[in-house]
Amino acid sequence: MKVAFTTSDGTMIDQHFGQCERFQIWEIGPDRAGFLEEVSTEVHTDDEEDRIAARAKMLADCAIVYTMQIGGPAAAKLVAQRIHPMKTTTEVSLPETVARLQAVLRNNPPPWLRKAMNRGQATSFDEE
Repeated sequence: MKVAFTTSDGTMIDQHFGQCERFQIWEIGPDRAGFLEEVSTEVHTDDEEDRIAARAKMLADCAIVYTMQIGGPAAAKLVAQRIHPMKTTTEVSLPETVARLQAVLRNNPPPWLRKAMNRGQATSFDEE
């Protein structure tokens, strides 16, 4: 499944969803994980509602967004698109978060995560 992270340097989840300049997108499965792409959040609007909608749209194929902080309206927009927002509240290691997510996927993922994993989308791992 695809997972987006708000990160300033690719090593820490350290950005606010509505203020980050980019998202790193990773493909994460129980046994393998890898960086796919970096997506710029540059949107030319001062309207917060439009900016949040544009961010949610660019992450439409992600199952989860890990961020340090996210406001209620932004989280609601993600949930409406079947994207699960995960808030860390403090800076955390991106690689360690990926490893913890993989451990959960290998063991007994909660129902919401099983549903996210089975969204029916082809992954880059499937193409190998």
